[in-house]
Amino acid sequence: MQEQPGLWQQNDLLGLAAPEPPAPGEATVLSRESATPSPSPAPSPPRAAAEPSRPVSISLPACSGRPQRALSRGPETLLILDTETTGLSTLQGQCIEVGAILFHVPHRAVLTQISFLLPCPANPAEAINGIAAAVTRLEQPRQEALACFLAMAAACDALVAHNAAFDRQWFGLGPLPSLDRPWICSMEDIRWPAERQLRSSPSVRDLALAYGVPVWAAHRALTDCIYLAQVFKRCDDLEALLLAALEPRSLYRADLPYAERHRAREAGFRWNEAVPRAWSRRLSRREVEALPFPVQRVADPIPAEGLVHSA
Repeated sequence: MQEQPGLWQQNDLLGLAAPEPPAPGEATVLSRESATPSPSPAPSPPRAAAEPSRPVSISLPACSGRPQRALSRGPETLLILDTETTGLSTLQGQCIEVGAILFHVPHRAVLTQISFLLPCPANPAEAINGIAAAVTRLEQPRQEALACFLAMAAACDALVAHNAAFDRQWFGLGPLPSLDRPWICSMEDIRWPAERQLRSSPSVRDLALAYGVPVWAAHRALTDCIYLAQVFKRCDDLEALLLAALEPRSLYRADLPYAERHRAREAGFRWNEAVPRAWSRRLSRREVEALPFPVQRVADPIPAEGLVHSA
């Protein structure tokens, strides 16, 4: 990647500006010493006093957003987001930080990024996310940040989060708006290429390292968004991965004897999570047909309105 020039290499914009023309009635300096001096101009009438400058109002973009377009060719613009919270669920804590990046898929480019804090009285998870409760209560432009975030959400075709089931639960509560775009989980929904040698549900750290993205910090919202944006920049087949991730999915249980349980684990099924005492995983119909062993569709414990995809 070509480096940008440092400050000492940049052109002086003032030096490039054209010289200011002389004011009307002002004498012009001649280059010859023997030139005849110009007669003194008549005194100009006094000018009216200039009006004091007024602050320029900056209007935020409209947050109503464009209509959601059909995603038959995959999403063009993604909102990569992450949250930091004081607990693991909405019953135990609250969201105290949101990070988001508006990412353009065809150009593999970051368009906008933002991070902001939400005030909390206490943060039991400070040892994990490093956010002091007192810092969240410092004066900051929260309303402007929320308006910007809402405009970014309105401009996207799909939302992306690592472990989307966790992040999605905080929106529509308190000051955070409800989000009406489809969700893609980069941990569960995207089937990363086998040559990356990742687990079926990789951590964001392992995912970043598999794509050569340096990992310098963890557990701050915008940092994790940057990792995902950098991974997407390096994905040659990103469009196909996203389109497959949006396929409807249902919960299935592996129908295998105990002696062959390793086959379920290798296929990304997890033990005793969504289904008690069983190997289960959410799969699309296409993925079910490609499995080398039989499965059974089971009722999903997550309410239907809470699912990102449903078959």
